[in-house]
Amino acid sequence: MRTLYLDAFSGISGDMFIGALLDLGVDFKQFETELAKLNVPGYHLHAERIAKSSIYGTDFDVHLPEAMHKDEGFIETTPAQHQHPHTHVAGHAHTHQHANGHTHSHGDDVRHLKDIEAIIDHSDLSDYVKTNAKQVFTEIAQSEAVVHDLPLSDVHFHEVGALDSIVDIVGAFVALELLAVNQVYSSELTDGSGFIKVAHGMMPVPVPAVMQMRVGSAIPIKQNPDLQTELITPTGMGIVKTIVDQFCPIPDDQTIIKVGYGFGNRETPQLNALRVMLCEKKTKPTGC
Repeated sequence: MRTLYLDAFSGISGDMFIGALLDLGVDFKQFETELAKLNVPGYHLHAERIAKSSIYGTDFDVHLPEAMHKDEGFIETTPAQHQHPHTHVAGHAHTHQHANGHTHSHGDDVRHLKDIEAIIDHSDLSDYVKTNAKQVFTEIAQSEAVVHDLPLSDVHFHEVGALDSIVDIVGAFVALELLAVNQVYSSELTDGSGFIKVAHGMMPVPVPAVMQMRVGSAIPIKQNPDLQTELITPTGMGIVKTIVDQFCPIPDDQTIIKVGYGFGNRETPQLNALRVMLCEKKTKPTGC
């Protein structure tokens, strides 16, 4: 039995999660090969082992062509019965590392949840990766639909943002499958506090989509009043909600065999990383 333990002292995002698993020893070339089974072009991956605060870990990122903007997140269509301006629902959707306020014209190509599910279903990925990746997208879309009082069918990704998010979310489960763990435990999650600026104003932390995903769950979140920023992204929260079996300290029957760090790019006064531990069940002692 192999257990993955998440020590989310500085929140979690998709990039941080993948970086942490690569830091545990997931082979990057094998990861690239498996992720290519998604059969979606237009991106390349970057992973580098670097030091922050003299602690070594892995910085992971999905690179898109220079003309494209990183993950813009879910945006809303504007049905006649809704008088909202055409803006981003979550202009920071996965971006623990990347935040911008771009808006797009009504003519931009978009992908709805059903379109993303079709891309995943028609890929050559394993059933494990397909099922779990679709679950994360569903969690995020459902939360955005509730927060913005929209039908689920009206919640969609800008095309470029969808590419980044698809790679990030699918990649999380490719890496997890390659790590071959049987269960996932986690500490309580830590978020920042205050407000963050997104495309349509100032938003409280935890951001509404993350807070909505807490409904019906027992996911514990504490807020750090000294960090006036977002630490838990909707993508990170969706991954946690999908994979974590229990929120608790590392069980006494587990032995830590390796520790890894996945870095976020946002500069904070403390180490901005997700720490993960690969554990195995202890064998019974044979003597003194």
